[in-house]
Amino acid sequence: MIRVLLAEDQVMVRNAIARLLDLEPDLEVVGQVGDGTEIVRTAVESRADVALLDIELPGRSGLDAAAELRRARPECRTVIVTIYGRPGYLQRAMEAGASGFVGKDRPVDELAEAIRRVHAGETVIDPELAASAMRARPNPLTERERGVLLAAAQGAPVAAISARVHLSEKTVRNYLSSAIQKTSTANRYEAARAAMENGWL
Repeated sequence: MIRVLLAEDQVMVRNAIARLLDLEPDLEVVGQVGDGTEIVRTAVESRADVALLDIELPGRSGLDAAAELRRARPECRTVIVTIYGRPGYLQRAMEAGASGFVGKDRPVDELAEAIRRVHAGETVIDPELAASAMRARPNPLTERERGVLLAAAQGAPVAAISARVHLSEKTVRNYLSSAIQKTSTANRYEAARAAMENGWL
């Protein structure tokens, strides 16, 4: 029996997926969470073998949780299940140690098969997304640039960003300027939007 953790913030969607997966003879949903901050604790407590993680979750993204989950419970394989087919997300998922990346629009039997395959040690990636990722420009932003750009996207002024990331205002401005240049945009808000559209944030 493969023990599955499901992280999805939409209750109806989460419950529907859980019920359908529980119909599979070799799969058991042992945990469900709607907040990204609950993923690692629940995976450890439930001894999950495979974690199905949405990207956009309250508290913490599925991508960030995947990286911590790999450290806290390395035997638990991760599959990112998302409606966001942005190539940058695929790159970040692989960097976080995810073993699978599938769309929510796929049939449940394909999701069940992806769970079995990653549990067996394979990597499963939606072929359309993989083809798109191969054509896409790689993420040019550093981790620091992503951090200040994300804060800027939320409307924070430079002083607030500086306090949040524990850097001087001059350093924050330098990172924002660099991100603007790398995204070929006119200002930090456009840079943040471009980065989000590419899945880099």
